Amino acid sequence: MSTAAQAAGGQQYPSGCLYVVATPIGNLADLSLRAIHVLALADVIACEDTRMTQRLLQHLGLQRRLLAVHEHNENTAAADVLRCLQGGQRVVYVSDAGTPGVSDPGARLVRHVSDGGCRVMPIPGPSAPVTLMSVAGDVSAAGFAFAGFLPPKTQARREALAAWLSHTGAVVLFESPHRIVDLAQDLAALAPTRRITVGRELTKQFEDIASMPAAQLPLWLNGADRQRGEFALVLHAPERDADAGSTLTAPVLKLLDALLEAGSLKDAAQLVAEATGLPRKLVYDAALRRRQQGGDGGAADT
Repeated sequence: MSTAAQAAGGQQYPSGCLYVVATPIGNLADLSLRAIHVLALADVIACEDTRMTQRLLQHLGLQRRLLAVHEHNENTAAADVLRCLQGGQRVVYVSDAGTPGVSDPGARLVRHVSDGGCRVMPIPGPSAPVTLMSVAGDVSAAGFAFAGFLPPKTQARREALAAWLSHTGAVVLFESPHRIVDLAQDLAALAPTRRITVGRELTKQFEDIASMPAAQLPLWLNGADRQRGEFALVLHAPERDADAGSTLTAPVLKLLDALLEAGSLKDAAQLVAEATGLPRKLVYDAALRRRQQGGDGGAADT
């Protein structure tokens, strides 16, 4: 604790301020000295899960008043935090792991506190999207977009994924262990050649990081214990010379070509979308590209 104070104590840490503190995503050694110093200064620690935060404080030898602020009570609990700040207390907010307000709760709390006229200070640290991007080796990316968790329902997830696959840069996704296989199968169907970097249990003892074409991801997940833990994935930026028509698997493209020969572009796209469950716009765009690449192929659809 004295080392943290020596390293971080030169800065001002005013009272009546909300400190948004990043905590480790797995390895406790990643907690910064500045974060430790601010936790020691706190009068109140607002947190996503009091049990998780209590374990962190025990590791540091600290005892502080805890206030639960999670996705189900964030609006009402924010009023309690604001009252503490207006009373001159230092309040720290931490989520279960990583940087609050990115995928975890925290954004509503920060807005409420800022609108209430109190200061908010970030204490940066671990972040799963940045951690995985740093080892993805995505040479085509110029920055990245953070998508977080996609919708859980099949059609909504596929539509959201199709939209993100059209993004020109890298995209970072999160997924839970009980849905990762579904996401992998969707990626393999929608963009089999797109390079993917998957990170499982980042910074923890059994961390697993691998890069591969999306078509190989379902097979990779069949490895021993690879469907356990939390997942982050980087959808690499599209290669500049990638085949624009390769976002569908070969069997789907074969079906699409056959239907294009027999009928209109609109009907072909509709039939393939209904047969495969793929988003209609994705199939229509692929059909349009293939019709254009093959010449006239019949009258234009309106």
